[in-house]
Amino acid sequence: MLTAVNPKLPMRDKAATRDFYVNKLGFRELGDPDFAPYLMIEKENIEIHFFEFKDLDITTNYGGVYIRTDDIDSLYQSYLDNHIPIHPNGPLQIKPWRQKEFALLDPDNNLLTFGQSL
Repeated sequence: MLTAVNPKLPMRDKAATRDFYVNKLGFRELGDPDFAPYLMIEKENIEIHFFEFKDLDITTNYGGVYIRTDDIDSLYQSYLDNHIPIHPNGPLQIKPWRQKEFALLDPDNNLLTFGQSL
């Protein structure tokens, strides 16, 4: 019966969040762009929602999403080629749990971890 999960993450500034996901990561915007307190984006089979939280303290934000991919090497290289900052503790590596992963932070300190099963 369940068909999808769409995480909801906090954002302080819709324009900055939209710019990061659309112009840097290649997502596209869904829904009503004029509804200021909410943003929906999608890329391939991934959909992420954002709710406005202007007073978000990014030093205490632990929002995060784990995104699975079937071509992590190409994705990682495309982000490097486009100068997307990779998390200092999240370069592409094979983890003990048999996942190849890397991570980055969005403008609101939401952690995006990308992984592929080995």
